[in-house]
Amino acid sequence: MIKKLIPSFIINFYHFFIAFLGNFLFGFPSKKIKVIGITGTNGKSTVVEMVSKILEEAGYKTAFISSIKFKIREREEKNLLKMTMPGRFRIQRFLKKALKKNCDYAIIEVTSEGIKQYRHKFINFQVSAITNLTPEHIESHGGFENYKKTKGELFKKTKKIHILNLDDQHLSYFLKFPASQKIGYTISNTLPQSFSPSLKIVKGEVLNENPCEFNVISETKKIKIKLKLSGKFNIQNALCAICVGLSQNIPLEICKKGLEKIEKIEGRMEEIVTHPFKVIVDYAHTPDALEKVYKNFKNQTLVCVLGSAGGGRDKWKRKELGRIAQKYCQKIILTNEDPYDEDPQKIIEEIEKGIITKKEVFKILDRKEAIKKALKIANKGDVVVITGKGCEPWMCVAHGKKIPWDDREIVKKEIKKLYEKI
Repeated sequence: MIKKLIPSFIINFYHFFIAFLGNFLFGFPSKKIKVIGITGTNGKSTVVEMVSKILEEAGYKTAFISSIKFKIREREEKNLLKMTMPGRFRIQRFLKKALKKNCDYAIIEVTSEGIKQYRHKFINFQVSAITNLTPEHIESHGGFENYKKTKGELFKKTKKIHILNLDDQHLSYFLKFPASQKIGYTISNTLPQSFSPSLKIVKGEVLNENPCEFNVISETKKIKIKLKLSGKFNIQNALCAICVGLSQNIPLEICKKGLEKIEKIEGRMEEIVTHPFKVIVDYAHTPDALEKVYKNFKNQTLVCVLGSAGGGRDKWKRKELGRIAQKYCQKIILTNEDPYDEDPQKIIEEIEKGIITKKEVFKILDRKEAIKKALKIANKGDVVVITGKGCEPWMCVAHGKKIPWDDREIVKKEIKKLYEKI
């Protein structure tokens, strides 16, 4: 409440000053290590890990920050902050540690909320890459245009290398920012209207989506890549990571080796159960991400567990999430996600407003019970898709309380109980 009474310029100055102070205290570490920023609405965490694998395959030592974990060389720890892009002091401390461990690269997942609070300031980004841009954090930014402009701040700041999604409808906005080198990736093979010969193009030919198999064409080279991951969106994520690799003069063959070593990305299209039905846990919490996940299971019966975050976060999307679930799912279970101080029952009711045709819909407030219900009603050959939290370690409820949580562990425990009863 007090924050609302403080003029915005004072809040902005505070964030700016803290960013400078953090950099100053830790000796401006990003001047001595190559920093790569990955932004976008969806796919950022996946691309961060893919880029790290490619760089490691090329012989470089890497560190990264993502919504999933922190990694410095071989050491990994879960991101327990419930915050994708940490505060300024924590980021600078992380970069300093990466330097001490002789890392060549640091890869940072850059969010619009982080940019808004100047967490990207005084970081010397060598490369900036964008996955895609769809509506998110609309209330927080005061509209989609402001959200887009906030993302653009990263590219405005980065003068060396820009990696761009040529298939994204907002490409023209990001193309306008100057850079020494620009690389674009596409699976539709349509060049932008403002195409410039200086823009290097990397093309992807989709051969299979489940699991991903695709050709990559860069200049005169063509190479086939087989991922252990599923979904056309992961082909786009891989192309983005490949472009980062190529920008660092890493050959396509090395990019291929690195990507094909990835077994899974935690909480991202993660298959927890394979028999007698599949259970998939995914972080998808925006309409675009949710639809992409569901599209991956064409001609299969979907049992879907979903909710929507509270705390005033993107209320507009709740009805839309319901509409998408109605379109793709045969059985729908609406449940709690991260209600914060909102009434979780009302959130569920707002999602239900998007489900206007007759569907088998269950409203189960207790998320654990909702998952149990999905496992009980799934038949052989069905796919249970649990979205919204992925591998997040907490559920955020009223009065700032965090409850330890992991959708994947609940699935494992409940499926074991179910098998014991059969």
